[in-house]
Amino acid sequence: MDTEEFWHLMEQARGRAADTTDAEDIARRASALLTAREPQQILDAQRILWDLMAASYKAPLWAAAHVINGGCSDDGFEYFRGWLITQGRTTFEQVVDDADRLADLPAVHAAASVGLDLEGEQTLSIAWDAYEAATGSQLPGGSFSINYPQLDPAWGFDFEDHGRIAARLPRVAALFTD
Repeated sequence: MDTEEFWHLMEQARGRAADTTDAEDIARRASALLTAREPQQILDAQRILWDLMAASYKAPLWAAAHVINGGCSDDGFEYFRGWLITQGRTTFEQVVDDADRLADLPAVHAAASVGLDLEGEQTLSIAWDAYEAATGSQLPGGSFSINYPQLDPAWGFDFEDHGRIAARLPRVAALFTD
């Protein structure tokens, strides 16, 4: 499995979901689709998933997740990025490139209007679950390591500082004003 195949799998899962905003359902469907693959392909999917998690480990995105979800711990940021992966490749790449583009997403508008958290914890275990279902064994230990890059030190400020967030993510911040 390569990155193209991974994203195709995610699009198939999205296409089968009754609600494309339901990250948990998309993740379950992706895992079920992945279960039909060879064990090595499942391991490849795990590597690709962690590569995407590392690529999206960016301070602007963390700040946006903090605003959208009303706070964002380390785990919360992982779950937010899991949700982002379920939104598909185009959305993922656009938002990783410019976190303020989250303001274009209907799910973010819904989160702003009704106070929903955008999380996709189940996304983080799609390969784990698929491998276990396909082989009866857990993923081999070395198949799920991740190396995060350093965060941009220019974003090293309190994400509760709405003024600084608004200056850097004006469109997202505007959706979540008090």
